[in-house]
Amino acid sequence: MTDRVPASGTVHWVGAGLSTGSGLAALCDTAERVRLWHRTEERAADALATLGLTDRAEPRAFTLPALTAELAPADIVVSMLPAPEHAALLSACVAARAHFSCSSYVWPEVLDQLPAAEAAGLVVLTEAGLDPGIDHLFAHSLIGRARTQIGADTPATYRLTSYCGGVPAVPNDFRYRFSWAPLGVLNALRSPARYLENGTETTASRPWEATRPHILSGETFEAYPNRDSIPFIAQYGLPPAWTPSTFVRGTLRLDGWLKAWEPVFEELKAGDDASIAALASELAATYPTTDVDRDRVVLSVSLEVETPDRTWTGSYFLDLVGTAEESAMARCVSRPLALGVRHILDGSLPAGLNRAAETAERSDVWLAELAEEGLDFTLRPGQ
Repeated sequence: MTDRVPASGTVHWVGAGLSTGSGLAALCDTAERVRLWHRTEERAADALATLGLTDRAEPRAFTLPALTAELAPADIVVSMLPAPEHAALLSACVAARAHFSCSSYVWPEVLDQLPAAEAAGLVVLTEAGLDPGIDHLFAHSLIGRARTQIGADTPATYRLTSYCGGVPAVPNDFRYRFSWAPLGVLNALRSPARYLENGTETTASRPWEATRPHILSGETFEAYPNRDSIPFIAQYGLPPAWTPSTFVRGTLRLDGWLKAWEPVFEELKAGDDASIAALASELAATYPTTDVDRDRVVLSVSLEVETPDRTWTGSYFLDLVGTAEESAMARCVSRPLALGVRHILDGSLPAGLNRAAETAERSDVWLAELAEEGLDFTLRPGQ
């Protein structure tokens, strides 16, 4: 492996959709040069004006050839594009010897390029948004605290739950507010969920059918598992002496969501790709996001570790409402991503694959930095 390529100081932020927020402004404070790439140069300029960043970043019209032409060795690309488009951007980065970052999960097409990126000394930062991202930081921090109190070699059983959701700040009849593409929301519900519950590995082919009430700070939500939780047991580095009883990563919705979405679920069960895409367009038109809407992000990560002698419990809780200047979702996605890019700039992230902060110690540092920047959350310490 070659030495890590020191960052040049130039950041290319690609995409200015619903998740682009004050993280971009934070990068304008730390990077030497920032370029915002959007569908047209005019739309990029409008996005910068909305964020109060006119003259602090350079607007560009995005095409992959146009970006490639301006991409220099040691630059950093921040992809805010849909996850299937990350692989092409990473390929351009490897060819130009530039670093890459995004807030999404690691796709197989991205994994395929990691050996070449690492051999070139490049940082590939992923899962550095809200979920995935802040949820990882919370989990690593809790596991580190429990490890200190319980001991990594002490036989124990544990329950870890991690639930996150973007919901309306003011509940509506639909019990939901689209904070990302409606088609992405529907397709996520079409993907089976695998998790551990009460010592049993379970797969829900229709995740919404595994929805349960979940009470947080006295408020009842509805929660269901999503994706595949099982690999995160290893990713989080839980001690082998601890046996998982429950391990679930999932999604939060407002109480009443399951009932309100019954017609949607019927279509998901019967429809094909074309009809689901049509439904997504219909929902986007029926439930548009307006300038007066305010979103709310709720994230709760809890860990309970039980030994024959004692029980340790701890949790993190984040509950943030958007403002006229910035949605809660944009703040929670863009801030940790910008923090990760800052750590590429300062040289503290190694070459190769990085997922937010991957140890308890580094997670505590990142959480302290996010709190200092005004991202509010609550730690309920273990006992």
